[in-house]
Amino acid sequence: MRSAHSEQTAARDATPATSTAASTATARPYDAGPAPQSPQTARPRYELPVLLSIAATAAVLYTWGIDHSVYHTFYAAAVRSMTDNPVAFFFGSFDPGNSITLDKEPGFLWPQALSALLFGFHPWALVLPQAIEGVACVLLLHLLVRRWAGVPAGLLAAAFVTFTPVAVGLGRSIVEDAPFVLLLLLAAEATWRAVRRPRLRTLLLAGIWVGVAFQCKMLEAWAVLPALAVTYLVAAPTTLRRRIGHVAVAGAAAVAVSASWVAVATAVPAQSRPYIDGTTNNSAVGMVVGYNFLTRFTSLGVDAAHTGSVVAGETGPNAAAAGAGSEHGTSTHDEGGGTGHASPRAVHHRSPGMGNSVLKMFSPGLATQTGWLYPLAAYDLVWALAAARRRRVSRTDPALAGSLMWGVWLATFFAAFSFGSVTGHTYYMGVVAVALAALSGSGLVRAWRAYRAGGRRAWALPAVTTANVLWTAALTLHYPRFFGWLAPAALALCALALILVGAGRADAGRRPRIAVAGLSAALAAVLLIPAVWSASALSPRYNQPGGMGRVGPASRPGSGGPNRLTPPRARLLAYLTAHRDGAKYLAAMPDWSDAAPYVIGANASMLPMGGFTGQVPYPAPDGLRRLVDSGELHYLALRRTHAAVWQRAAGEHGGSTRHGATAPNAGTAAPTTAITHWVTTHCTPVPPAAYGGTSRELPRLYRCDPGTGR
Repeated sequence: MRSAHSEQTAARDATPATSTAASTATARPYDAGPAPQSPQTARPRYELPVLLSIAATAAVLYTWGIDHSVYHTFYAAAVRSMTDNPVAFFFGSFDPGNSITLDKEPGFLWPQALSALLFGFHPWALVLPQAIEGVACVLLLHLLVRRWAGVPAGLLAAAFVTFTPVAVGLGRSIVEDAPFVLLLLLAAEATWRAVRRPRLRTLLLAGIWVGVAFQCKMLEAWAVLPALAVTYLVAAPTTLRRRIGHVAVAGAAAVAVSASWVAVATAVPAQSRPYIDGTTNNSAVGMVVGYNFLTRFTSLGVDAAHTGSVVAGETGPNAAAAGAGSEHGTSTHDEGGGTGHASPRAVHHRSPGMGNSVLKMFSPGLATQTGWLYPLAAYDLVWALAAARRRRVSRTDPALAGSLMWGVWLATFFAAFSFGSVTGHTYYMGVVAVALAALSGSGLVRAWRAYRAGGRRAWALPAVTTANVLWTAALTLHYPRFFGWLAPAALALCALALILVGAGRADAGRRPRIAVAGLSAALAAVLLIPAVWSASALSPRYNQPGGMGRVGPASRPGSGGPNRLTPPRARLLAYLTAHRDGAKYLAAMPDWSDAAPYVIGANASMLPMGGFTGQVPYPAPDGLRRLVDSGELHYLALRRTHAAVWQRAAGEHGGSTRHGATAPNAGTAAPTTAITHWVTTHCTPVPPAAYGGTSRELPRLYRCDPGTGR
């Protein structure tokens, strides 16, 4: 068994040459794993130009057409409110009046709010932070893989993630996974430095990064902890006692930073902050633990009701789709461009990735976004396991550490997404994409080294590249009308690669260029299909910046949603402003999608009823009456269907429904039947002509004065 010192010496001696990737292949035996790189190692001359080219390509893919971005209605309204006042910024208020928060922690929107403050509130200003974060992920992934597996593997990993559709989608979106993935990569980078030189402060930094990532995606951030902890516990060159102590302290730091927002939201009196969406009890813990975590695992028998979470079938986007319907469409987070209402296409298109099993991760809707690298990544993991069994590796071996980190990372998130509901959101796969890219970069380098070394394992290179091309080509069969020429072209390139690789193997000594040409053709065959899928985002036909991060065959370009102040809405806003009479809120709206256009277009203080799902008991009937009695609210709006139903019910009971009369089912959209009942029986309808209310896009308006209903 080699000592830790000899391992580090071998690592320094295994620095790749400065000419080509091929020249690095013979520096180590075929089963020795990737050649680790020291940060002090001199850069090969080709590294920086190639890396800058990859980063520039990523920047183009992420920012092309950004000036034609659209608002995602739900999140854009929150960002507009967060630029209005510090309370809204910290808590992530949906409206500038700070009535209710988003249904998640707001950390991922903080960069967007800062961008809006700096550049003005424009759709592109909200997308720009994700584009920057995406390019940073490409560069950081290269750095991580370079330190573990060498320069060629690092460059390949950067290229692979650049041409992964979900990564392109994240860079062009407004969702939380772009900053989330970047923060987890920062945690991995700090962990890797701590593994190579065990210092508590470095590992503490990793824990802090995980805690900050928690502010973006809550408990999902903790899914990376097993990978980081196992890597340090196994590979750090220090005593077991110190390793355990360091991991415990870093874990405590991660928990402390993670819980910071929840702790503040819990400590601040309820009357001094917005209501916490997604809950029945105004609890930040219920929103984080119940609504955004436990409800994802209801298929496994998990019950989140005791946490105070809204539980009705599914929460979040699907609950909204089922429970916030209206004559204008169906409310949903998940429409590209943030329509806020489902398009006809979305209604008839099954969301990808539904179901709860490992097979979900191989479904076309998810696999086309990130799973095109499965064969290469699996090959790298299998080879690493086999190599570890064949030789007695040092515990601190860098190749072992890297395989542990990325392997456990991939396995943990793969299992979590397999059995937890992702509600059709392909952008969740961004955190899987970086692990797949890292392993695939290493795997291709391993295969090339085996090919150069000769012997039976030389055929691993053509075998694994062919498997990867066949797998990706099979995925295209589910989308025959989406660039149908891709599969034949990729297969033709693969055939050419096999011929060249075979010829190069037969005459490797005299014609090394043939082998290099074969590798180039194989790489082109592997990249062709995902690269075209990713490049389709450059066309507005297939993608519009500002959406939900879906690119390629499963893309859904958005129309921008109901976020404009149309002339009828402008007239209603003018009427409410003129008759505000000192009220805090201009009006209480039926749900968030009705309030959003006024928040986005005019930063108007509208009170959305029912939260995102339409099932949150805010405002409660008593709370609504208190707002009216205090003069903070004078106007309430109801959808025409709800108002008409209750007025009809009142007519059938002698003009009143105060004595237990029940209206027919008017749907499940907010507001609650109790509020609808109270408004229609105690408040005064405003003549539609007064505010231009004859338009179908406007709700029916009621005036409620202090003392109403007593």
